[in-house]
Amino acid sequence: MVYATAGLVDALLDIAGDRDPSSVTVALTTRPAGELDGAVDLDPDRQVYTDFYLPDTGGSVRAVFGMDLGTPGSQGRFVSHPAGPAELTREDDLHEVVFVAVPPYERDSVRAFDRSGRRLELTLLDAAPPEVAFEG
Repeated sequence: MVYATAGLVDALLDIAGDRDPSSVTVALTTRPAGELDGAVDLDPDRQVYTDFYLPDTGGSVRAVFGMDLGTPGSQGRFVSHPAGPAELTREDDLHEVVFVAVPPYERDSVRAFDRSGRRLELTLLDAAPPEVAFEG
């Protein structure tokens, strides 16, 4: 079973909708459930997908050198398939877990897969990571 915050999934669906008809790929990271507000029913060590890196991070480096140096390591990946299918494809960036969304980009249009393409049960949590002050 894969856990993600509803807020994360909603943000990813907004990004996919804004980019449609182009696809988008977004790196995802996890936090232990014990760090989240509202994830009281889970083991505190259970990893929950909570955060993402903006999809255009490191774009100039990627354009020049052909590799993504702008995005730190991530535990998962979100990809949109504007024309389908609602499953993992050979063209997708593979990670431990890949979330795939298709139009109309609603919560029930998101599916999770392991890197071999096997569908995983996805549970959305009404939980949130702790707020972090922005130092800018």
